Amino acid sequence: MERMKRKAGELNLPLGNVTRSYNTRLAQELGKWAEERHRGEAFQRAVFEAYFVRQENISIPRVLAGLAGAAGLSGSEALEIIEARAFREAVDRDWERSRGLEVQAAPTFFINGRRLVGAQSLDRMRHFINKASS
Repeated sequence: MERMKRKAGELNLPLGNVTRSYNTRLAQELGKWAEERHRGEAFQRAVFEAYFVRQENISIPRVLAGLAGAAGLSGSEALEIIEARAFREAVDRDWERSRGLEVQAAPTFFINGRRLVGAQSLDRMRHFINKASS
Protein backbone atom coordinates (compact mmCIF):
# COMPACT_ATOMS: atom_id res chain seq x y z
CA MET A 1 0.00 0.00 0.00
CA GLU A 2 2.87 2.38 0.73
CA ARG A 3 4.27 1.92 -2.80
CA MET A 4 0.84 2.58 -4.21
CA LYS A 5 0.44 5.74 -2.13
CA ARG A 6 3.84 6.95 -3.28
CA LYS A 7 2.96 6.31 -6.93
CA ALA A 8 -0.44 7.97 -6.53
CA GLY A 9 1.29 11.03 -5.11
CA GLU A 10 3.72 11.11 -8.04
CA LEU A 11 0.79 10.90 -10.46
CA ASN A 12 -1.33 13.39 -8.52
CA LEU A 13 -4.08 10.81 -8.00
CA PRO A 14 -6.30 10.83 -4.92
CA LEU A 15 -5.85 7.74 -2.76
CA GLY A 16 -7.46 6.92 0.56
CA ASN A 17 -6.45 4.28 3.06
CA VAL A 18 -7.61 1.15 1.24
CA THR A 19 -7.97 -1.71 3.72
CA ARG A 20 -10.19 -4.15 1.81
CA SER A 21 -10.40 -5.51 -1.68
CA TYR A 22 -13.62 -6.37 -3.45
CA ASN A 23 -14.57 -8.54 -6.38
CA THR A 24 -14.44 -6.25 -9.43
CA ARG A 25 -16.06 -8.59 -11.92
CA LEU A 26 -19.42 -6.78 -12.14
CA ALA A 27 -17.60 -3.43 -12.38
CA GLN A 28 -15.62 -4.81 -15.32
CA GLU A 29 -18.78 -5.98 -17.04
CA LEU A 30 -20.52 -2.66 -16.44
CA GLY A 31 -17.38 -0.89 -17.68
CA LYS A 32 -17.75 -2.65 -21.03
CA TRP A 33 -21.30 -1.35 -21.26
CA ALA A 34 -20.12 2.16 -20.33
CA GLU A 35 -17.47 1.99 -23.08
CA GLU A 36 -20.16 1.03 -25.58
CA ARG A 37 -22.08 4.14 -24.48
CA HIS A 38 -18.97 6.33 -24.85
CA ARG A 39 -18.87 6.89 -21.08
CA GLY A 40 -16.14 4.37 -20.29
CA GLU A 41 -13.59 6.87 -19.03
CA ALA A 42 -16.15 8.65 -16.84
CA PHE A 43 -17.32 5.33 -15.39
CA GLN A 44 -13.75 4.14 -14.76
CA ARG A 45 -12.95 7.39 -12.95
CA ALA A 46 -16.10 7.06 -10.83
CA VAL A 47 -15.19 3.47 -9.90
CA PHE A 48 -11.58 4.46 -9.14
CA GLU A 49 -12.68 7.24 -6.80
CA ALA A 50 -15.34 5.09 -5.16
CA TYR A 51 -12.87 2.32 -4.38
CA PHE A 52 -9.54 4.05 -3.90
CA VAL A 53 -10.73 7.30 -2.31
CA ARG A 54 -14.01 6.50 -0.52
CA GLN A 55 -13.44 2.74 0.03
CA GLU A 56 -16.90 1.82 -1.32
CA ASN A 57 -17.72 -1.81 -2.01
CA ILE A 58 -17.75 -1.88 -5.81
CA SER A 59 -19.05 -5.45 -5.90
CA ILE A 60 -22.54 -4.31 -4.86
CA PRO A 61 -24.87 -3.74 -7.85
CA ARG A 62 -26.64 -0.68 -6.34
CA VAL A 63 -23.24 0.95 -5.70
CA LEU A 64 -22.28 0.30 -9.33
CA ALA A 65 -25.61 1.68 -10.52
CA GLY A 66 -24.93 4.87 -8.58
CA LEU A 67 -21.48 5.13 -10.14
CA ALA A 68 -23.03 4.64 -13.57
CA GLY A 69 -25.38 7.51 -12.79
CA ALA A 70 -22.43 9.67 -11.72
CA ALA A 71 -20.81 8.87 -15.07
CA GLY A 72 -23.84 10.13 -17.01
CA LEU A 73 -25.48 6.75 -17.56
CA SER A 74 -28.83 5.36 -16.46
CA GLY A 75 -28.61 3.72 -13.05
CA SER A 76 -31.70 1.61 -13.71
CA GLU A 77 -30.30 0.45 -17.04
CA ALA A 78 -27.02 -0.37 -15.30
CA LEU A 79 -28.90 -2.64 -12.89
CA GLU A 80 -30.56 -4.38 -15.85
CA ILE A 81 -27.16 -4.91 -17.50
CA ILE A 82 -25.77 -6.35 -14.27
CA GLU A 83 -28.80 -8.59 -13.72
CA ALA A 84 -28.62 -9.95 -17.28
CA ARG A 85 -24.82 -10.29 -17.08
CA ALA A 86 -24.95 -8.89 -20.62
CA PHE A 87 -21.19 -8.29 -20.86
CA ARG A 88 -20.00 -11.48 -19.16
CA GLU A 89 -18.66 -13.01 -22.36
CA ALA A 90 -16.87 -9.80 -23.39
CA VAL A 91 -15.03 -9.70 -20.07
CA ASP A 92 -14.29 -13.45 -20.34
CA ARG A 93 -12.64 -12.73 -23.71
CA ASP A 94 -10.58 -9.92 -22.15
CA TRP A 95 -9.40 -12.22 -19.37
CA GLU A 96 -8.54 -14.96 -21.86
CA ARG A 97 -6.50 -12.49 -23.91
CA SER A 98 -4.72 -11.31 -20.77
CA ARG A 99 -3.81 -14.88 -19.85
CA GLY A 100 -2.49 -15.44 -23.37
CA LEU A 101 -0.31 -12.34 -23.05
CA GLU A 102 0.81 -13.48 -19.57
CA VAL A 103 -0.43 -10.29 -17.93
CA GLN A 104 -0.02 -10.64 -14.18
CA ALA A 105 -0.54 -7.05 -12.98
CA ALA A 106 -2.50 -3.97 -13.89
CA PRO A 107 -1.76 -1.82 -15.60
CA THR A 108 0.44 -3.54 -18.16
CA PHE A 109 1.33 -1.61 -21.32
CA PHE A 110 2.41 -3.21 -24.61
CA ILE A 111 4.12 -1.55 -27.57
CA ASN A 112 5.82 -3.51 -30.36
CA GLY A 113 6.37 -6.61 -28.25
CA ARG A 114 7.71 -4.68 -25.25
CA ARG A 115 5.88 -4.46 -21.96
CA LEU A 116 5.84 -2.07 -19.05
CA VAL A 117 4.17 -3.19 -15.83
CA GLY A 118 2.62 -1.07 -13.12
CA ALA A 119 1.71 2.57 -12.59
CA GLN A 120 4.61 4.62 -13.89
CA SER A 121 5.75 8.20 -13.86
CA LEU A 122 5.25 10.33 -16.96
CA ASP A 123 9.02 10.29 -17.59
CA ARG A 124 9.10 6.48 -17.40
CA MET A 125 6.14 6.23 -19.77
CA ARG A 126 7.80 8.58 -22.26
CA HIS A 127 11.01 6.56 -22.11
CA PHE A 128 9.08 3.34 -22.68
CA ILE A 129 7.15 4.78 -25.63
CA ASN A 130 10.29 6.23 -27.24
CA LYS A 131 12.31 3.06 -26.81
CA ALA A 132 9.50 0.77 -27.95
CA SER A 133 8.74 2.94 -30.97
CA SER A 134 12.31 3.06 -32.26
